[in-house]
Amino acid sequence: MLRHSKLQKQVLALYRQFLRAGRDKPGFIPRIRDEFRDNARIKRTDVMHIEYLYRRGQRQLEQLRDVNTKQLGSFSKDPSADL
Repeated sequence: MLRHSKLQKQVLALYRQFLRAGRDKPGFIPRIRDEFRDNARIKRTDVMHIEYLYRRGQRQLEQLRDVNTKQLGSFSKDPSADL
């Protein structure tokens, strides 16, 4: 049987909460899954980064649960800005 650390259990619980909160809002579930899959590549030893993302996720979950939230915004880096 695989045992998870406390932080892993917290992240899994956060993921389930996101899925429940996004169920009633169209287009949110794929975005939630993609975000968690992208961050699943972070090394398990990078605890500081994981904890930061966990706290950020908690704040985003509160925004998602707000009845006035209709869509998620995102910031993307302009690739031409590096030139």
